[in-house]
Amino acid sequence: MFLSLNLSSNTSRRNIAVFLLVVVILVSLAFYYSPLLKSPRTNTPVIASSTSSASLDPVEIYAKSNASVVTIEGVTTDLTGPAPIVMSLLGTGFVIAYGNSDYIVTNFHVVDGLENSTVTFSNGDAYQAEVVGSDAYSDLALVSVKSSPSEFHPLQLGVSSSLKVGESVVAIGNPYGLSGTITVGIVSQVGRTLQEDTLGGFAIADTIQFSAAVNPGNSGGPLIDSNGTVVGITTAVTSGSQGLGFAIPSDTISRELPFLVKDGKYYRHPYLGVQLVDMNYQLSQAMGTNVTWGVLIENTVPEGPASKAGLRGGTQNVTIADQQYLLGGDIIISIDGNRIANYDALSTYLERHVVPGQTIQVGIIRLGNRMVVPVEIGARQPI
Repeated sequence: MFLSLNLSSNTSRRNIAVFLLVVVILVSLAFYYSPLLKSPRTNTPVIASSTSSASLDPVEIYAKSNASVVTIEGVTTDLTGPAPIVMSLLGTGFVIAYGNSDYIVTNFHVVDGLENSTVTFSNGDAYQAEVVGSDAYSDLALVSVKSSPSEFHPLQLGVSSSLKVGESVVAIGNPYGLSGTITVGIVSQVGRTLQEDTLGGFAIADTIQFSAAVNPGNSGGPLIDSNGTVVGITTAVTSGSQGLGFAIPSDTISRELPFLVKDGKYYRHPYLGVQLVDMNYQLSQAMGTNVTWGVLIENTVPEGPASKAGLRGGTQNVTIADQQYLLGGDIIISIDGNRIANYDALSTYLERHVVPGQTIQVGIIRLGNRMVVPVEIGARQPI
């Protein structure tokens, strides 16, 4: 199809003039901008978007989240001394929704042994609390209260596995009873392992290390990212430190929540049945190996998964820098082909990817030889 023009009238001539003027302008613009559209590559990096691309706004996050944060109080009796001592305890929790119900998430150690426990909302309304489910190995507990639905303002659980070191976060809690306190920091590291004496030698795996200031009373409060979603639950602070807090990741909460609601316990923590120590340069020299990473098996639990699979513990006691070690055992260097650099990496991998009854391929070094040993993982017994 072609455009037919009538040049006999003045109107047509004016229309043609306007048309040609528009064409000239468009062509000129095209030539002007073409160098910009075809500019050569520069050294400016292209930043990929992430799940927490929003900038942190503590004012907005606090305004939207504080009504969801509660104070948990009660008394406990200390029977370790010559006479019983009744002590008041205080912690934090926050509201989440699951199914058609609202629950309060907090730490196991906040409600463990707690009597006459209550939940107080940010508006001052208080109710008697009931523990629905708990898991000491992850320091998690689920609490319910009988109150008006208007009291509940659930927070959304985020995806903690996408957290980046250096990402900004805020913590909200009740340090020393100072309710509704917010502090700001960053994610200092992920995949940390916390050793707790009360867990029978087991550790809390895959925790988040962060720098926001936390103190006694913060336990059980939410750790919130720049999108306003909960990425962790504050669980511990190192005594005497500054800016060294730890949180249970939100992925752990999401994974355990259905079991805590239904069964009141979580039965799916993987169990390997070993006593381990991180490899380092000094250990490698003492063992005559050039492997300075991985985890050394010092002991295996009789009839445990590792022992049944044929993994070996140490046989030789050695003192290095005033520390006792049992050398001669297998060195775990991988699981299912994934490099295991240290105990943190092993604990985190097992907790994230392995369930009881699953067979994993454990890469080891035994007397200088590399081997792969299949191991069927067991389950820890709930406390």
